[in-house]
Amino acid sequence: MPHTHPRKLLVIISEAVLERQLVGEARALGALGYTVTDVRGGGAHGDHEGEWDVDRSIELQLICSDEVAQRIAAHVLERYAPNYRVAVYVADVGVFRAARF
Repeated sequence: MPHTHPRKLLVIISEAVLERQLVGEARALGALGYTVTDVRGGGAHGDHEGEWDVDRSIELQLICSDEVAQRIAAHVLERYAPNYRVAVYVADVGVFRAARF
């Protein structure tokens, strides 16, 4: 098996209305690429089924260096978490094509 290179998987789950801003800011802060999916779920603040545009949520996934992940997470938590539904988490991953991340 080829050798893997350590990176971070940064996941941001937020209201769909933030998608364009989050993607643009993540790229400006060093992310080379991203994946966005529509998601549904529930938690302490109730269920979000996504049946209405105002109730839609997205999951933004970024694979990047630890430095970039920390910079983006800090920005999102400071700018958006106080006023929007936002969840942010990070996990260790190994990538095969390091130059892409």
